[in-house]
Amino acid sequence: MGIFERFLSIWVGLSIVVGVILGLWQPDIFQNIAAFEIAHVNIVVAVFIWVMIYPMMVQIDFSAIKDVGKNPKGLVLTIVINWLIKPFTMAGLGWLFFNLLFADLVDPASAQEYIAGMILLGVAPCTAMVFVWSQLTKGDPNYTLVQVSVNDVIMIFAFAPISAFLLGVSDIQVPWKTLMVSVVIYVLLPLIAGVITRKLLNHGNGKESLNRFLSRLKPWSVIGLLATVVLLFGFQAKTIISEPATIGLIAIPLLIQTYGVFIIAYLAAKWIKLPHNIAAPACLIGTSNFFELAVAVAISLFGLHSGAALAAVVGVLVEVPVMLSLVALINRTQHWFK
Repeated sequence: MGIFERFLSIWVGLSIVVGVILGLWQPDIFQNIAAFEIAHVNIVVAVFIWVMIYPMMVQIDFSAIKDVGKNPKGLVLTIVINWLIKPFTMAGLGWLFFNLLFADLVDPASAQEYIAGMILLGVAPCTAMVFVWSQLTKGDPNYTLVQVSVNDVIMIFAFAPISAFLLGVSDIQVPWKTLMVSVVIYVLLPLIAGVITRKLLNHGNGKESLNRFLSRLKPWSVIGLLATVVLLFGFQAKTIISEPATIGLIAIPLLIQTYGVFIIAYLAAKWIKLPHNIAAPACLIGTSNFFELAVAVAISLFGLHSGAALAAVVGVLVEVPVMLSLVALINRTQHWFK
């Protein structure tokens, strides 16, 4: 891990502080940025999010899908956790905390938006950072590649319907057109761009050209993330200053969800007797989130100033330290597996 990845939580925290200060100091600038949108998609934020997502998509080798039949139990575990357990437990926790336990602490309209942001996080399983988590736990890199590739193919078709269903169940109005446009802009098009880029680079010096290209892109991906965080917290600066406990309230169910899903996945991996280098990435890919996608869709559906966008960004703040703690746990319990 480079210095950006290793201290990502610190950079995100600093970006939050910078965003809030700028939002209070120069609110007119953020209002002008917020107004620069087409079809409910803010152009500035869309550019930053593309800068985040595109390098991740270039890393994915879809030719790995041909190996889908190898060690099928690990792949089945990943799919079940990602698409049959995680989205629904996230929606359930959001409803429990913000409609019941925290009902007296937040207004009903904001509560619905926080739930929406949590749902979008839950329906967006990790795509890129899982390669880092897998490497830190000595996971099988080829198998991790297969898992991520299959996961992204499923995401193209499953993200929109599951998101719409859970948002509808939570009594949140779903603008289907905006949701579908968001999936095309932030999943399908970056995937196509990544595949084309990878194919062109492989016609050159193969992996050497690809690795050089990715090493140049990696800092831009983090810059895109941090710039998005600055903008989002700049847009919400007044709300955050007037309600500082909101971030803590959102973080509580997110923490419970992350550790809870991991426990389910890890115990299931042990039960079905996966080897450690398969179990580790299988559990981590379902535990972490594709928060870049969640942030982008939350902005498109609910707006830059929405509680949904804020909840998705809090997911960024929570994820990295939590995932590093799970990496440490996996490494300490390696003897549990074959």
